[in-house]
Amino acid sequence: MAFQRRRSSNYYSRLRSLLPLLSVVSAFLLMFFGLLSFLAPSPKDYTRPHSYLSRSAYVDVVQDSPAKPVFRVPRGGGRSDRDIWSSRNSKFFYGCSNASNKFANANDVTVSNRYLVIATSGGLNQQRTGITDAVVAARILNATLVVPKLDQKSFWKDSSNFSEIFDVDWFISSLSKDVKIIKTMPKRRGRVWNPHSMRVPRKCSERCYQNRVLPILLKRHAIQLSKFDYRLANRLDTQFQKLRCRVNYHALRFTEPILEMGESLVHRMRMKSKHFIALHLRFEPDMLAFSGCYYGGGDKERQELGAIRKRWKTLHSNNPDKERRHGRCPLTPYEVGLMLRALGYGSDVHIYVASGEVYGGEETLAPLKSLFPNFYTKETIASKGELEPFSSFSSRMAALDFIVCDNSDVFVTNNNGNMAKILAGRRHLRYFGHKPTIRPNARKLYRLFLNQDNMTWGEFSSKVRSYQRGFMGEPKEVRPGRGEFHENPHTCICEDSEAKAKVDFAPRKYGKGNEAMVEDDDQNVEDEVETDPDNDGEDDGPQENGVFNGTGLDYDGFSNEEPELEEIVSD
Repeated sequence: MAFQRRRSSNYYSRLRSLLPLLSVVSAFLLMFFGLLSFLAPSPKDYTRPHSYLSRSAYVDVVQDSPAKPVFRVPRGGGRSDRDIWSSRNSKFFYGCSNASNKFANANDVTVSNRYLVIATSGGLNQQRTGITDAVVAARILNATLVVPKLDQKSFWKDSSNFSEIFDVDWFISSLSKDVKIIKTMPKRRGRVWNPHSMRVPRKCSERCYQNRVLPILLKRHAIQLSKFDYRLANRLDTQFQKLRCRVNYHALRFTEPILEMGESLVHRMRMKSKHFIALHLRFEPDMLAFSGCYYGGGDKERQELGAIRKRWKTLHSNNPDKERRHGRCPLTPYEVGLMLRALGYGSDVHIYVASGEVYGGEETLAPLKSLFPNFYTKETIASKGELEPFSSFSSRMAALDFIVCDNSDVFVTNNNGNMAKILAGRRHLRYFGHKPTIRPNARKLYRLFLNQDNMTWGEFSSKVRSYQRGFMGEPKEVRPGRGEFHENPHTCICEDSEAKAKVDFAPRKYGKGNEAMVEDDDQNVEDEVETDPDNDGEDDGPQENGVFNGTGLDYDGFSNEEPELEEIVSD
C-alpha cells in the first residue's frame, strides 16, 4: 500500500510539472490558427454576379443544404423541343437584292466633275457599314465615289487601307452598273485636289443629302464626308435599300490572303466536329467600361474600368445595377455557358470564341471552359507563324473571326454591336439562308441568374428556353423596319410562299415559341440603347434636326457612340 501511494504521488507530481509546458504549446497553437484564419482570403459570395467570374466547379454542382432545391448542371444538353443546329423555316426565305429595270445605269445618271470622298470611322465592322452607306450616298448625289478611306487613327491604330482588307477591283467592277467608283481623286489643273471636308448628321435621309450636301457639292465639285458611320437613314427608297444589300453581301469581299486563312480556320473547326458554335464573347475591358456595368469586383474593378471610361468624355454616369436589370450589360462567360447548356448544347459541343482581351483573363474564362472543354480561338487552331501576316493589324484579325463566325452552325452574340448586327443580316432568317443566331435576352436572364440557386436545373432550363423565344434568329421574329437595316435587311428578303403554304397545312410539332412573329416586351432591347463604345471619344456636338444633344445620346435615347470592340486584338 505504501508503495502504491508513492507511485501515485510521483505520477501527479510529474503531471503538475508538465502543465506549464502544455499551456505554452496550447497557447502557441491557438495563436498559429488565429493568425492563419486572419491571413486566409475571405470566402466568395456566390450569390453575386461577380462570383460567376471565378467559380472553380460548375458542372454537376449540388447544394449542401437539403432545404434548397438541387441545382445540378448536366453534362449533356438535355431535352430540347427544337433542332438546336438549324431552323425548319430556312428553306422558305432567300436573298433578293437585284436592281429593278427602273433603277437607271450609273453611266446614265452620274454627273461629271462631282466627286464624293468618304472617311470611315471605327473598327472593321463599323467601317463596313460606312462603306456600304457611302455607295448609296454617292448614288443619291449622282456623284463618282472615290474608294473610301479607312480609319487609321482610332483606338485600334490599324494602318491598313481599303485594298489590304477588301478586294478593291471586285468592289469597283461588281458595282459598276450602280455607282461609278475610282481608286483615287483625280488631279485638278495638274495639282492634288483636296476635297472640301464636312460632316452630315446621323441617320441623314435622301432629302437630307439633297438639301445639305448637294448644294456644297455643286459649288465645290468634290467633298469629303468625315467620320462616316451611321450617316444614312435606316429607312430609304426600296431601290436604295437593295443597293445596300448588293454592296454589303456581294461587293465587299475580303482579300485572298484573309479569305484563305479564314477558310482554313473554318475547315479546322469542321475537322474537329460536324457542328460548332461561334461565340462573340464581348467581355473586353473597353466593352465593360463603356457599358458602365459592374460585376462585383470591388474598388479594383471600379478603378480599372473607370480609368478606361474616361476615354468617352460625353458618357453620363450610369447606375450599374440599373444597367444590368435593363439587360444592357454583357453576360459573364459563365452566364453565357449556362444559357447555352439550358438551350440544349452539351459539354461535347465545340465552341470557337471570337474575342479580344477578356477582363479577368483565364480566371474569368475558366467557368465557360469547364462547361465547354472543347474551347478554341484562332490562336489555338493556327500557328503563330500562320497568323503573323495578320497579327499586327486588328482589322485583319477581326476579319478572320468574322469569317469563322459567319460560317459557324450557330452564332452567339453577347452584345448587339456592329459585328453582331452585320452577321445577323447575313444569317438569321436573312440573306444567305437562315443559320441560328442567338442573342441573350439579358433583361430576363439576369433576374434568372440571380435566383438560380433557389431552383432545380429543370426549372432553370425551362425558363431560359421560354425567355429566349424571339431571340433565336427565327424568320420574322424581328418586325420589318425594326433595328438597323444592316441587321434586318427585310427589303432584300423574299419568301417562297408556295413552299410555305404546303407546310402550313401540316401538323405543327413546335410550340408557339417557334411561330414566325414573336411578341415579347423584351424583344429588340437593342433598339432602346446602343452598347458599342466609340472609336475615339469625339463628340459630334449639337446639330440641327434634333439629331444630337451633346450628351452622347441621340434624341430618341440611342447612344451615338458606335465603334467596334470586336476588333481589339489581345496580341
